[in-house]
Amino acid sequence: MALSIFIPCVTGMEAQSHAMEQVSTNIANMRTVGYKTNETMFYTLLGSNPVVRSHNSGIASSRADINGVGYYDRTYVTNPGLVSTTGQNFDVAINGNGNAFFTLKDSAGDLYYSRAGDFRTISQDGKTYLVSSGGLRVQGFPALSNGEYGAALEDIEILDIGTISSIPTKEMTVSANVPAEGVESSSYGLTVYGPNNDGRTMNMVFSKVEGKLNTWTVNFNIDGAAVEGGGFEAVFDTNGELLSPKNVNLSVNWDDGSNNQIALNIENMTQFDGSSGLVNVKQNGMPSGTLIKNFIDGDGVVKAVYSNGREIEYAKLGVTSFTAPDNLTPINGTLFEANAACGDTSYVEELKPIISAGALEQSTVNVEQEFGRMIQVQRAYTLNTSSFTANNEMLQTVVNLKT
Repeated sequence: MALSIFIPCVTGMEAQSHAMEQVSTNIANMRTVGYKTNETMFYTLLGSNPVVRSHNSGIASSRADINGVGYYDRTYVTNPGLVSTTGQNFDVAINGNGNAFFTLKDSAGDLYYSRAGDFRTISQDGKTYLVSSGGLRVQGFPALSNGEYGAALEDIEILDIGTISSIPTKEMTVSANVPAEGVESSSYGLTVYGPNNDGRTMNMVFSKVEGKLNTWTVNFNIDGAAVEGGGFEAVFDTNGELLSPKNVNLSVNWDDGSNNQIALNIENMTQFDGSSGLVNVKQNGMPSGTLIKNFIDGDGVVKAVYSNGREIEYAKLGVTSFTAPDNLTPINGTLFEANAACGDTSYVEELKPIISAGALEQSTVNVEQEFGRMIQVQRAYTLNTSSFTANNEMLQTVVNLKT
């Protein structure tokens, strides 16, 4: 059929036109975070539709002689982009590992994967969630009270805790010296945190016991509370080392009705000549704190830090890898969907080697290459249009000869 001579150039123009669209899309996304370059690939249609003959009718397919060019798009999914520092609290980049993707979920519950870590927060239904730039909820493993993380992915929620209460003192270790000579008593001020206060001074008072060598009565007092557990005798040996007791259990009963039990370790107390003084006090209480910031750290953990130094973890980012990541289906330049060809999925457990906090992975578009490809595509399109024009002129000449 004479009109079939137009098929190669028509399919060529279609393919090159599509290729030009991809080049334009790449250039337009040269600064899009996490964007992966697309390239149009070509293949011949010659012989792609072989003769099909029906044994009943004897009719053969008339498409056996179709030729031309087809095309498909290839996305370079695993090509990592350069990582640049932004300093933003919720910016995070996957650094140097092409087979690792942030996990996102839409309102319908469908999962998507992306390398774009320009996250932000959004309030919905009275809760605050960590979301992608496109509004999809970022998925993570929730932090548990025992310091571990849950086994199933969930929406990462940023809790609205502007101020956290104090942490009562429960354990305390004291190192100090009691003067061996020249004093009848020695006092040491220890800061104790209660359930409802930001710390009070508890005085630990050593009073020499008359008639007993190297023996002291130990009592405790604190404003706004009564301390139970004092009144015991502390005995030192001739070398100044504490013989007994090593550990004491105290009960602090605050005037507001609250209480905290304190396991006090004094085994490092000494009795040497010289002045008294605290050498070291360790205790696990904290004052109340106000929120300083919410952020993602270098371990991929979403957390809050407070003015008292306390950190509260919300979740660890769910980073997914695939057996064949290059087979992911591109939804757009930064969003991908899994399919059967991707193989098995797994979660990256140790994020620290590949996570860069306060940073973003840049687009993989090489502008110079794209402009070079644009020229090639334009020339190829022009050749196809010239071929179409030449075929049209030849066909017109044949028609004129017949007439």
